[in-house]
Amino acid sequence: MSDLFIPYGRQWIDEEDIQCVVDVLRSDFLTTGPAVERFEQTLAHYTGARHAVAVNSGTAALHTAYYAAGLRAGDEIITSPLTFVATANAALYLGATVKFVDVRPDTGTLDPSRLEEAITRKTKLIVPVDYAGHPAEYDDIRAIAQRYGITVVADAAHSLGAVYRGRKVGTLADLTAVSFHPVKPVTTGEGGAVLTNDPEWARRAVQFRSHGIVRDPRRLPAWEGPWYYEMQDIGYNYRITDIQCALGTSQMRRLDAFIRRRRIIAERYTEAFRDLPGLEVPVVLPGVEPGWHLYVVRLEGGPAVRRRVFERLREAGIGVQVHYIPVHFHPVYRKMGYTEGMYSCAEDFYRRAISLPLYPKMTDDEVEFVVETVRRVVRDVVGGGS
Repeated sequence: MSDLFIPYGRQWIDEEDIQCVVDVLRSDFLTTGPAVERFEQTLAHYTGARHAVAVNSGTAALHTAYYAAGLRAGDEIITSPLTFVATANAALYLGATVKFVDVRPDTGTLDPSRLEEAITRKTKLIVPVDYAGHPAEYDDIRAIAQRYGITVVADAAHSLGAVYRGRKVGTLADLTAVSFHPVKPVTTGEGGAVLTNDPEWARRAVQFRSHGIVRDPRRLPAWEGPWYYEMQDIGYNYRITDIQCALGTSQMRRLDAFIRRRRIIAERYTEAFRDLPGLEVPVVLPGVEPGWHLYVVRLEGGPAVRRRVFERLREAGIGVQVHYIPVHFHPVYRKMGYTEGMYSCAEDFYRRAISLPLYPKMTDDEVEFVVETVRRVVRDVVGGGS
């Protein structure tokens, strides 16, 4: 094992970020206060969404978005199997069921050509996943959804800062869920947000993140005084803190710079690996400017080859990862009747995929170390190199 270790992702915190957090620690508010509202306004302004509701994780953002859209027991969502389990699990939390549609074999995003055949009378939501920061094909997906009166919720945990056909992520779907985990485009430590143009969905999201409680006298059948509130529906404690949001607002000032650096690294990788036998580089569709949360290469030769390459790279100090084990492979979903072989594109994608290090703070020397090491290891294991 090399003394050098380059992880697949890492946050970048500077002194201004730290000072913004310190300022909150010295203020009157630590939990939900003015910093939360400032962060929400910053998100809305950046993305072009009319409303942003910040919550305490990306998973909470998905759960909140599904609730705001009216998902309930007996309903069904359609989503991609090539995602982290939270995309599907958040529907189970509300008593809904999950149906998967296979992905495109090139981008790993939900395949619109397979979507319509999966729709039933129970389908309430379609949830495309912006895999690795590449936006899904929203124009095609929304056209299908509109024909059937279905709401589209974007799982944009990877893609804040990405652009699809001239539009920023955040307004491409009816509701959008984003994440602020440390390896994501910007971080609040842990956190997420729901973006929407619909004021009623935003109101429902705000209520849901705070126990389902309503304090507005205009929405209360009785009002006993300034202290009075009612829990009008089941909600959760998904509130985010001023401490986290101060960090998030500070990070947002550098989001465009972070995305530019990610694109530079991705371009260098693609240049270096495009002609490397045995390895496929990511595909970018026309009109898309990815956020490059992940740079996922795929290897010829299947799982055995992938494992050998993965272990050799880890031994060399490169913190590669695999994204993702298809959701329907997990025991919870197997108990629901899902089996291997049901979604061949997602399964093939998973079995050959390796995520390489990519984050804004990577130095040029670290990028070149990854390039040289990957080329050497792939040539050794897969063969056929020059």
